[in-house]
Amino acid sequence: MSYQDDWRLRGQEEYLMGVTLVHQPWEPSDPKNDHDHCEFCWVKFSRYEADLHAGYSTEDCYRWVCAQCFHDFQRRFSWRVEENA
Repeated sequence: MSYQDDWRLRGQEEYLMGVTLVHQPWEPSDPKNDHDHCEFCWVKFSRYEADLHAGYSTEDCYRWVCAQCFHDFQRRFSWRVEENA
């Protein structure tokens, strides 16, 4: 797959290149938020049944990446991964 042809890439290199991601259950970064979206494909994370309930987030839980996009872009973005303790 050519990364230049992937519709999910929209400049995320500016803020996600080389960061540490934590694999964990979804938690909002702000208690006022009831959901977040994958930074790439926009799939929804929330506590609602139809949405994703876990994924990969930045350490501050501000940015979320779904499992599929994580696997598709892990090498390109050089992510380090921690498991939630």
